[in-house]
Amino acid sequence: MDSFLLTLLLVFAIALGGRDQLLVARLSDRLGSSVGLLILGFAVASISAAIMAFAGSTIAALLPPRAADMLVAFALLAAAIELAWPVREKALNEPTRSLGAIGIVLLARQLSDGARFAIFALAAEASYPLTAAIGGAVGGGAAIALGWSLGGTLPAKIPLRYLRLAFAICLFVAAALAGLNARYTIL
Repeated sequence: MDSFLLTLLLVFAIALGGRDQLLVARLSDRLGSSVGLLILGFAVASISAAIMAFAGSTIAALLPPRAADMLVAFALLAAAIELAWPVREKALNEPTRSLGAIGIVLLARQLSDGARFAIFALAAEASYPLTAAIGGAVGGGAAIALGWSLGGTLPAKIPLRYLRLAFAICLFVAAALAGLNARYTIL
């Protein structure tokens, strides 16, 4: 239960202002608040969470415990770097109405974002990685739903850049502590 709640909250917070959330917000404005777009967003969030949780738990199971802890530190560091990197979205010139094309783009964006690296890290450390996958799917779906409901007004209502930088700093500190702990420097 702990990994479920932690993953849910962490993924929702980290996904704020992500490329996938901003894409769904813009498409929601362009295409209207389509329920199909929202369902697709939840489905893609579930698929990406399952892939990253499976990858994290599988790779961590192959490694000795200290190496698995270093894997978690590297995943958190990758998430911190992705969050610190500025999100530059281009205006959509021609909106596609193909949910398949939108789904492929969302999946590609989600598999390389900081929230999914956090799922990877938490699943690698979890006793039951399925709970991390479910928490990540719910948290990612909730972030998509927020972008879908607010539409293009999302960047104006929430200071996304500052939130992402604050979360990047927190993840960097967590990565440093996890790395030091893996080296038996602390704790």
